[in-house]
Amino acid sequence: MRIVYLLFVFGLFSVSARSQEIVKDSVETLSDTTIVFTSEMDELIISKDKAYEEEMRKLKILERRVLKVYPYAKLTADNLVILNANMAKLKTEREKKKYFKIVEDYLEDEFGAKLKKFSRKDGQILIKLINRQTGKTTFSLVKDLKSGWKAFWSNNAAKLYDLNMKDEYEPFTDIEDFYIESILIKYFAANRLQKQEPAKPIDLAELSATWKERINLSKKAREERLAKEKASK
Repeated sequence: MRIVYLLFVFGLFSVSARSQEIVKDSVETLSDTTIVFTSEMDELIISKDKAYEEEMRKLKILERRVLKVYPYAKLTADNLVILNANMAKLKTEREKKKYFKIVEDYLEDEFGAKLKKFSRKDGQILIKLINRQTGKTTFSLVKDLKSGWKAFWSNNAAKLYDLNMKDEYEPFTDIEDFYIESILIKYFAANRLQKQEPAKPIDLAELSATWKERINLSKKAREERLAKEKASK
């Protein structure tokens, strides 16, 4: 859908993005971490019945979406660096606007057709992953690139498609974001995705411990409920 394309274009080119060095991706071996997170994903799906099968089906769909969308979020972060370097060399606003127009036309030709086919859910994940990779919400990127007024109306338009440009990536509190992070870890380890660290570091040990604690609390609550049901019979 076109709104997803627009979000990508706005997110890809922000003159106020964080600066960093351009380096080649190096994929680290994360086997042990992958096992831990895979185990915890399984633990969160408690009962192996039809509900379990349905949850696994949803996770497979989510996995396919992450594999599809992540490269665009990574490209966003990569190109922010390039844009910053090139814009810094330009002296006048006119030169910058001319350069931006060239870049925008290139994006339309290179990515427009693919991005316009993204679904709403793809767009939601893209917004989250752009935040993961750049440290900024898509709303902030549009505001920096265009204006606060443009960001306001773009977000209103996005909401018609069930998208919120202010969404942030929150793997410590959002179960779907935790699943997304787990999927990324899995495919970084398998060399299926090029690893790029998030703009805001994620302590994987802390993330693992957080969800492990929630799993244990959930189990305890379930066991207590079952015990009460049994005692009342």
